[in-house]
Amino acid sequence: MKTIGTSVRATLLLVLVTGFAYPIGMDVIAHLLFPHQADGSLLTKNGVVVGSSLIGQAFTQPRYFHPRPSATPDPSGSGSVPYDAAFSSASNLAPTNGAQIKAVTAAAKAYRDENGLPPTVAVPADAVTASGSGLDPDISLANALLQVNRVAHARSMDPAALKTLVLSRVEGPQWGLFGESRVNVLTLNLALDSLKP
Repeated sequence: MKTIGTSVRATLLLVLVTGFAYPIGMDVIAHLLFPHQADGSLLTKNGVVVGSSLIGQAFTQPRYFHPRPSATPDPSGSGSVPYDAAFSSASNLAPTNGAQIKAVTAAAKAYRDENGLPPTVAVPADAVTASGSGLDPDISLANALLQVNRVAHARSMDPAALKTLVLSRVEGPQWGLFGESRVNVLTLNLALDSLKP
């Protein structure tokens, strides 16, 4: 009985510490040190939350920069629901998989057609492949620059001015070490919408 009593007390103590005290403490510290991030890095437009800078969105109109493809599945099994944070996943297809090669080839053709690019222009990998999570909010600088003419035409803007806006939104590698320069699609599109017509 003494062993059972000790086990019950130890279990209750661990539940209190790891199930309540630690999570609440971390939440309080996060809100004190990083309030924007602790609340989900939410972005607003005219006082209304329009998304998070951490999760991609499916922009499809020509007047917006488009994100990289998303591979998040539809829970009903009828296809995919792009950027569904409840079902984060990659396609899990190998680069040599026939279905992957076919999908990337079709996506590259669609990307070139959409952006008015000749067949000789190399398409950035992030324009035709999904990220590991299927939720990546960023695109490469090369991808963003190849979309400038389409977006500028759709908005009747000077492409050079739009390129300047894109370059002003470039984020370098994380901590100066990890990854490559990138552009957050949601913040870029919000900056576009904030410009005077």
